[in-house]
Parts: sequence; structure tokens; C-alpha cells
Amino acid sequence: MRLELRPDGRQSDTALMIQRGVSRLLRAANFAVLPEFTLASGRRADLMAIADSGEIWIVEIKSSPEDFRSDSKWPEYRDWCDRLFFAIPTAMEPALMPADAGLIIADGWGADIARHTPASNLHAARRKAVTLAFARAAALRLHGLYDPLAENF
Repeated sequence: MRLELRPDGRQSDTALMIQRGVSRLLRAANFAVLPEFTLASGRRADLMAIADSGEIWIVEIKSSPEDFRSDSKWPEYRDWCDRLFFAIPTAMEPALMPADAGLIIADGWGADIARHTPASNLHAARRKAVTLAFARAAALRLHGLYDPLAENF
């Protein structure tokens, strides 16, 4: 049985395509990945990823120049990760993205990291809190897939 993710309606087709490509890249690099991850601040990261080492990445998906220009919340994500990346489609101009963040170029099949940035050192208490929240979110989503009626009990 193959389960398909059902988008919540907020993502454009382009954003979903980027999400798929970036998720494949990160999984191939042995990251655990969750889309649409809500941080303790209430902000929602497009993709959150945790490496075997515990390093935490947030990937902010930008499907168009207008999508980037209309978003002022992304600097807040730096407080919740070791590395912040933007992910854009192949048709978008990379020079539009801030130079002090990583950059991933993606399509629906995969992605490439075009630019890395140095890792920050997330405070240990924040790392623990984010990692626990990530684990709980992943477990609850998995449970919802194999027992969709569970939250009715």
C-alpha cells in the first residue's frame, strides 16, 4: 500500500514540487524530514530536517519572486535551526535569495545544494526542545496514517 500526502491547500503546485525534490535530497543525505512543521514560536517551517548528528535544518520554500517579496517572517527561523536554506525552482533567479542563507535548487525529482552557509550553534536546551517536538510530530503523523480515526477517541 502506498500512502500519498494530502496537501492542506496552502501550497501551490510549484511549492509541492519543490518540497518533493528537497525532501528527496535530504532523505538521500540521511536526514529525517517533516513538511509543514510548527515551531514553538507559532511559525510554520516549510521543511524541518534533522541529521544523524542532530544538526537541524529549516528549508523555506519560495515558489516565485512574489512569494519571496511578500514574506517577512523567514529571519525568525534562524533561532530554531543550525542552518537555514531557501529552496527555489530551477526557473527562478538564485540572485534574488539572501546571500547569508543556504540555497537549494529543486524540481519534482530532486534537488541540489547551490550554496551552504556555516552552521550556527543552536543552544542545547532549544535543540532538545526542537528535537522532541519533531519526534512527537512525526509519531503523531504516522499514527494518523495508520489509524485516522484515533483522534476521535
